[in-house]
Amino acid sequence: MRALRALGLIAALAVGGALAGAAPGAAQAASLGGMVLVANEGMPDPRFQETVIYMIDHDEGGAFGLVVNKPISTGPIAALLDRLQIDPGEEGGDEVQGSITVHYGGPVEPERGLILHSDDYAIEGTQPVSAGIALTGRTDVLRDIAHGRGPGRSLLLFGYCGWGPAQLEGEIARGDWTIVDADPDLVLGTDHEDKWRRLQRGDGIFI
Repeated sequence: MRALRALGLIAALAVGGALAGAAPGAAQAASLGGMVLVANEGMPDPRFQETVIYMIDHDEGGAFGLVVNKPISTGPIAALLDRLQIDPGEEGGDEVQGSITVHYGGPVEPERGLILHSDDYAIEGTQPVSAGIALTGRTDVLRDIAHGRGPGRSLLLFGYCGWGPAQLEGEIARGDWTIVDADPDLVLGTDHEDKWRRLQRGDGIFI
């Protein structure tokens, strides 16, 4: 990966709450919240070719999801905290070690950052999405990750995927996407290059 190529983008990040109007797991009979979309081989939109998207919310007002198989770059987490002007905490910045990978979450609002993570971690504002997976949009989670207090598994994503009313339904009817159950090991796993191929081979639970 291209080391630290994304830090210029990260510097503009304002990690806030989850998207206004998006309520992960909103209940409706046909909701795809908590499911996974797998781009079919004939996907006409180049932005979504060979993508795996974890769906956060889906209702009559539209849909919101995050691409989980497109890493952008990896660099020191200490440098990330510095660019975001985040105080590393009582341990001191010199003790922050390790690296973090920045992922492409989708084409909408590329300056927005969100953390998709295992549900063994929660702070104020953390939103459970499906079994084993939660979403946090506060900078506190980055500080906790830096000091080993964060979730067991996590993805830092920039941008998201958004659909208007009935837009996603039309794409599914056209054959652009296959829908599978969300496996936390696959969604939060680090074998990004193989995620799409595994699901294309049928290594998932299709509905």
